[in-house]
Amino acid sequence: MAKRIIDPKHTPTKDLHQYLLGSVSPRPIAFVSTKDVNGNDNLAPYSFFNAFSSNPPILVFSSNRRVKNNTTKDTLQNIMDRKEAVINMVNYDIVKNMAITSVEYPSGTSEFVKAGLTPIPSLTIDVNRVEESPVNMECKVKEIIPLGDKGGAGHLIICEVTMMHINEDVLDGDRIDPDKIDLMGRMGRSYYVRASGAAIHTIYQSVEDLPIGYDGLPDVIKYSNVLSGSDIAELARITARPTQELLTDIASKYNTTKLTHDEVQTIAKNLLADGDSGLALAVSLSKV
Repeated sequence: MAKRIIDPKHTPTKDLHQYLLGSVSPRPIAFVSTKDVNGNDNLAPYSFFNAFSSNPPILVFSSNRRVKNNTTKDTLQNIMDRKEAVINMVNYDIVKNMAITSVEYPSGTSEFVKAGLTPIPSLTIDVNRVEESPVNMECKVKEIIPLGDKGGAGHLIICEVTMMHINEDVLDGDRIDPDKIDLMGRMGRSYYVRASGAAIHTIYQSVEDLPIGYDGLPDVIKYSNVLSGSDIAELARITARPTQELLTDIASKYNTTKLTHDEVQTIAKNLLADGDSGLALAVSLSKV
């Protein structure tokens, strides 16, 4: 398959920016509230954002220089002045309110007011959080790392979480339910993704039990005419190889010795579609 070669040194920043955002996607959204030195609220979204440590709890987001004129944003100045911020998470219910705050308002303007969102006090810092957000994380800023001095250059803002607020209605016991929290992710251009419902897939893989792996599968499975790459990966993820006794029983039950490899793998593919990967592997190996 042909691939376009993108050389960052010879690609306009505005184009490289979109290639990066379209590729590193979807990204969580940090809805960052700050205060300026005069006590004015500020609220702005940043999708160069993620969690990087649990102990201590560290979040990092980047406030980039504007590409068009190399200026910086109020959020960055406020954080440099106060070393405090609240990172509020964006769910489906407030994503359009969030979009309103991305506009470049004059300094001192409250995006809370513009977006119809409610500022409420924090417990450990003097910055308001967004009441409508399902999760608020109060943060002390540990470090700001400039990544360059030209338009598009980021400033890594390393934040330590000092307090979390989680809406009870998004919890399932002591864990956050992805359908209930209904988070939004940022993609390239004006695209977003809703991380709930059919968009959620459960893929459990033990980090302790060793999987069979691709190298543990015979070539007739790895180079199957029937199984997709995803099907083969599902077989390679299995941690327990079927016993010889089970393979003998499966060969008898499905009469696999009299079927072609394609016919056997068609049975396996249907079993995979039904969620029975262990039996699918056993059927596939019973013909080998």
